[in-house]
Formats: sequence, C-alpha cells, structure tokens
Amino acid sequence: MADHNFSIEFFPPKTAEGAEKLRVTRAKLSELHPKYFSVTFGAGGTTQQGTLDTVLEILAAGEDAAPHLSCVGGTRESIRGILQQYKSHGIKRLVALRGDLPSGYGAAGEFRYANELVEFIRAETGDWFHIEVAAYPEVHPQAKSPQADFDAFVRKVNAGANAAITQYFYNADAYFQFVDAAQKAGVTVPIVAGIMPIINTTQLMRFSDMCGAEIPRWVRLKLSSFGDDSASIKAFGLDVVTALCERLLAGGAPGLHFYSMNQVAATTAIWQRLVK
Repeated sequence: MADHNFSIEFFPPKTAEGAEKLRVTRAKLSELHPKYFSVTFGAGGTTQQGTLDTVLEILAAGEDAAPHLSCVGGTRESIRGILQQYKSHGIKRLVALRGDLPSGYGAAGEFRYANELVEFIRAETGDWFHIEVAAYPEVHPQAKSPQADFDAFVRKVNAGANAAITQYFYNADAYFQFVDAAQKAGVTVPIVAGIMPIINTTQLMRFSDMCGAEIPRWVRLKLSSFGDDSASIKAFGLDVVTALCERLLAGGAPGLHFYSMNQVAATTAIWQRLVK
C-alpha cells in the first residue's frame, strides 16, 4: 500500500474534550502512516480557526496535513487572507471545495464554483499548494444533470488541481465509470476513492441522503435488519467496505481517502485487512 495515496480525514473538534480525543485518535491513526491527514472546513468558513489549529497540531507532530478550504460565503479578500496565513505556517496541501451554504445564508459570496476558487489560489500562490478537489461518481445532489456535474469536475481539474478525492460510495462500478469518463475527457490527475467506514446505520443513512451517496438496497436492508446490534453492524460494515477497497485497489484506484469521523477503530480495521 505504500505506493498509494492513502489519507485520513478529520473534522475540527468543537470542544476542549473533543480536541483531546482527536489527539489520541490522530496518534493512533498515525501508526498507519497515511500520506497526510485532511481537516474539514465548516459551511461558510464557520470552523476556520478550528481547522487551522487542528492542521498546525498535526504538522507539529511531524505529519503532513491539508486544510479544506470552502469558498461559499467567502470574498476574494477573505480567501486571500486565509491563503497567506496557510502559507506563512508552511502548509503545502489544500482541499479546495465550493462547500455548502450554511443555513440562513442568502448569497454564495464572490466565488460561485470550486473551479473559480482553484483559479484564484493558483493566481495568488502559483505552485505553492498541492490542490485536491472533490469528485462525485454518483453525481452531486445539487447538480442540474450528470453531464453538468461531470463538466464542472473537468473545469476544476483544468483550473489547476493536482488530484481529486471522491465523495464516498459503495458501488465500485460508479467509480470506475467516472474515472474512465474523466480519462477520456483528458483528465490525467489521480482520482482517489473516498471511503466511508460503516459504523452506525442511522448516521450513515442521514449522511447518504444529504450528500447523494447511494447505499445499495441489499446493504441498506441488511443494516436495518440488525436493529441496534452495533457489533453486527460494525462486523458487516467491515466486510462490505474492505471488499470495496480491495476491488478499487485491484482495479487501479491510485489511493483511498478515509472519512474517519474522528474515530480510530473502523479505519484501522479496514487498513489492517488491506495490508495483509
């Protein structure tokens, strides 16, 4: 697995207790030697300071880290300030996203789409940052059409992205079809598969409905049949997601990006099965 782009995502903790818990989680996940950790950025930049603090702590521990940067609600001036701040701290990686509008937000800000953000980052900072963008093998829930969504992805890459990370999915064919279409459209950057471990049925259903990730019917029914039996849910989820990862890597996926939900066990268990 050493030659793959293996990375792990955190969200910035909201409390001192959460920050302490994340320190322990990060220390344990560091033992897997991911290429980097990424840290999410709340809607409209609401967790900006928490994102930076978490990234700086990861860097101070000798690991590489990439803050997410969302342009929704941001102005050129505010994004310029964040980029300068990141640069001054020696941060070299970014995950550039359009982001979600926070509730009660009317306007999208000066950047409407992620490709405009990527163009701006390149114009302001040249090649300083390694930029990752998002990809949606199962189509972004707000897209006008699958083709419009795909065209938006190609625009983001052409604006100067170095790589892409997909939304999570459980259907490997959706990923392979997307990668094939991207390559035919001239995209040459790595498209890393986003992986969501299955830990909690209710949470997974809620997330998936929000972000447009499809849970195959047989998986949904099986999870529902376990009720509150969390041991069975986790054991089944581990089998399903490990098999997905194996198929993706065997089929040529350049790497895996784990949505850890700030937890250790599931990501570690999948990873240990993959490296056997």
